Amino acid sequence: MNPNLLQQLLELTEEEKEIIEESKMVTIERYTSKGYFIIESEKFLSKDKMIMVRKHTRFVDFPTHKHDYIEINYVFNGKLKQRVGGKEITLKTGELLLLNQHIEHEIEASNREDIVINFIIRPAFFDFILSYLSSGNIVSDFLVNSLYNHTQSGQFLYFKVAEVPTIQELIGKILNEMMNPTSFSESSIKLYMGLFMIELIKNADKVEKNQEASLQHFLVVEILKYIEEHYKEASLSELAVQLNQPHYALSKMIKKATGHTFKDLLQERRLLKAKELLEGTSLPASIIVEEVGYENISYFYRIFKGKFGQTPKEFRESLKSL
Repeated sequence: MNPNLLQQLLELTEEEKEIIEESKMVTIERYTSKGYFIIESEKFLSKDKMIMVRKHTRFVDFPTHKHDYIEINYVFNGKLKQRVGGKEITLKTGELLLLNQHIEHEIEASNREDIVINFIIRPAFFDFILSYLSSGNIVSDFLVNSLYNHTQSGQFLYFKVAEVPTIQELIGKILNEMMNPTSFSESSIKLYMGLFMIELIKNADKVEKNQEASLQHFLVVEILKYIEEHYKEASLSELAVQLNQPHYALSKMIKKATGHTFKDLLQERRLLKAKELLEGTSLPASIIVEEVGYENISYFYRIFKGKFGQTPKEFRESLKSL
């Protein structure tokens, strides 16, 4: 542990000073504008940011809540007691908890020496790194499910990795960027986070999860992976053969589990890929239409504008003004 970093983190924030001086409960309005306690990423992240790292506020109980983002709780020093999905968990120094945006949890007030770091991550961030992660493991399955935000099932992964030096070193680097920011910090944190997720996958044997995956959940994950990997030529018929499921039954199951048809899910992925290509390449829109699996350019323009409120040309022009 870096003693200098610990001293920095032990210092009181303005919110913590208010809580101590005025014996306040958590100010919910600071975290959400909704009636139900759903902590909003917009309260911490500007629209162009994907990740934020902040110290968890001490000295106050956090009542039952959810987030509209993926959260990682990491205990830098001390401990963190919480109730997650009905289960009591006490995170110890060096341990971490990965929570998706549908899980409810409540947190017991931390003491002065309890330093917990919250990683606030928009699900869309994992769209960037998912293709670099191996499939068929508990972490990538969790991310795929969270990324597409369809099953609405609360999940968490509890990693007992205090004795894994690679993970501890990466988190140390991220915290150093947080506490001593430079013009490169945002890019560095993104890169470190990608490496961090790979290390979690390597240490999946040290994870404790909240539920066994049902057959339906397994199928949903496999469906989303298939769309992610084969969006250009994907078809429900081919998927049904791969999963050894009747075509009609698979179609109904997808609709029931996700609230969307296979066509809806495929179109969503294609449009997001098209947006990514418009942002990151100079390819003509006509080529991008083909790259994401469409033949009818007029149809593509119509659904793209329906999704993003702009034609591909207008979208590209708007990027120049940023």
